[in-house]
Amino acid sequence: MQHRVIVLGAGYAGATAAGRLARRLHREDISITLVNAEPDFVERVRLHQLAAGQDLKPRAFGTMLEGTGVELKLAKVTGVDVDRRSVAVTHANGAAAELEYDTLVYALGSGWNTQGVPGTAEYAHEIAGRPGAQRLREALAALGAGQPVVVVGGGLTGIEAATEIAEARPDLDVALAARGGLGDWLAPKGRQHLRNTFDRLGITVHEQTSVAAVEADHVTTANGTAIPAAVTVWTVGFGVHPIARATTLDVTDAGQIVVDATMRSLSHPEVYAIGDAAMVTGPGDKPLRMSCASGVPTAWQAADAIAARLAGGTVLTVPIRYFNQCISLGRKDGLIQYVTADDRAKNAALTGRLAAVYKELICKIAAWSVAHPLLGMPTRRRRVVVGQEVPSAVTPAEAAA
Repeated sequence: MQHRVIVLGAGYAGATAAGRLARRLHREDISITLVNAEPDFVERVRLHQLAAGQDLKPRAFGTMLEGTGVELKLAKVTGVDVDRRSVAVTHANGAAAELEYDTLVYALGSGWNTQGVPGTAEYAHEIAGRPGAQRLREALAALGAGQPVVVVGGGLTGIEAATEIAEARPDLDVALAARGGLGDWLAPKGRQHLRNTFDRLGITVHEQTSVAAVEADHVTTANGTAIPAAVTVWTVGFGVHPIARATTLDVTDAGQIVVDATMRSLSHPEVYAIGDAAMVTGPGDKPLRMSCASGVPTAWQAADAIAARLAGGTVLTVPIRYFNQCISLGRKDGLIQYVTADDRAKNAALTGRLAAVYKELICKIAAWSVAHPLLGMPTRRRRVVVGQEVPSAVTPAEAAA
């Protein structure tokens, strides 16, 4: 019998894990089903571009997964029973079904988080998913010259959204509200370039400003100030998909699945969690931030660990670390902040046109690698070994010793 692997979610992490695992093991031994609600890959790191009016290149999973043996099942995940090892799904036509698995890779990721702020769900727009980005695109297109747009959130998503909108629509009055200082986690060079860019694009910055409520035509700050907003874009963090919390999996208060260094659930060893859905400890014992930069390496680790365990091989663990933060500031400007392994800013930074080219290259590589998850690695498939005890996880250094 084939070992049944189900991967839930086809974002950067889920799609990468499915493709990489398929190239690790013989198809006669394993069946891999990738469950996703949409037929094509969503480049989440480009959704601010879509919202600003740009058309993104379609990437159909049928083409990206061609020849891998991965079966794409178009359906919405409605529940997971980890004790019965089954997944409940609903197809586009409304038909319900149940899928059984031997190994589950949970990669449902995250969505926008309203933080419980009144009026956000009713009046604000989000770019955590393609439907939200498309709705924002339509709302911005309907605005006349001089109309105010407020982006709430001073993180990477908020900065990229504000600059993209301001560059694409210089006729709009774009503002950004940040709880802290603008780019206060960046090194001095990066912070100064960010301020210069905001000045050049005419973006008003409300620093040390928390938004307490969102209305149809304005946002209200914690001190009672009203900031006009014909369109409000909410980018204050991400919220983990809620399904894991409804299971018997060991999860954090935020709903992330607690895993070991191989991305294996601590409570249910047949379950692996990757990407934003997993609580992964990185360098300095700090949790990895929710991002594509974190998600793809966790997918590599999980796929390799599953393949090794099924083939009776040694399970290696490779430390996940950061190298830089890539920020697009419109199509012609960018900021590459170099960071330590645990994501703290170094003094070095790349700015301007060259940084924009660098960021664009990173985005293209990220999408391309989903269809080529074993770039630069041996592609020889291994056979599944039934009933063989699998060695414990070790680091590459330990394996060499």
